[in-house]
Amino acid sequence: MQTPAGTGSVSIAYDRIRRSIVEGSYPAGSRLVEQALSAELALSRTPIREALRRLEVEGLVLYRRNRGAVVRATTPEEVADLYELRARLEGYAAELAAVRSTADDRQALVDAADAFDALVGAEPAGRRRTAGHRWALHEANGRFHRAIVTAAGHERLLQMLDRTVDVPLVYQALERFDPAELERSALFHRMITQAVGTGEAARAGRLMAEHILLGRDRLLDPSPISVMR
Repeated sequence: MQTPAGTGSVSIAYDRIRRSIVEGSYPAGSRLVEQALSAELALSRTPIREALRRLEVEGLVLYRRNRGAVVRATTPEEVADLYELRARLEGYAAELAAVRSTADDRQALVDAADAFDALVGAEPAGRRRTAGHRWALHEANGRFHRAIVTAAGHERLLQMLDRTVDVPLVYQALERFDPAELERSALFHRMITQAVGTGEAARAGRLMAEHILLGRDRLLDPSPISVMR
């Protein structure tokens, strides 16, 4: 039985479709057919349509002539460009955070870095990561980066990053990280947190840019993925 349209139904449709795109259940280039999604999610087509429009604004979905909604794909060149831009913007955000952050902002950074660190420490040695663990890593990583931008206190910069950060690419990079790379990512979070806390703006910016470009390098690495996933 389908759930009727409503604000709650739109949120459910948006959250579930978005997560499936981010996790790769709906691969890049695949069609998102309203009727099929309606049946899959047990929702009417109205909230599905509204959710797809929201995802279009977010940049995860494109509307193609004669094809309808499709999951947006990115070329290697676009990946490189997006990460270069993101490194510059978030590097600047880290610089601002070192100058503008409040005590509450800095505590939020510490808490976010600790949460990611704890998940990395819980990495299942020699076994495949569960879907839940992969998603928890993704969410904790996002929490840290949002804390940096919040601490920067620059609303326009926040809006620019919302349009620049490609969430599925971030998820894919983390998914490809082996345990040593995840440890390195956690170390970068701690070092950035320390630089922000001591007011070292230039150092915080450099560390953030380097941290982000490591994700780019992992995505563009043509070698086979050996991580247990």
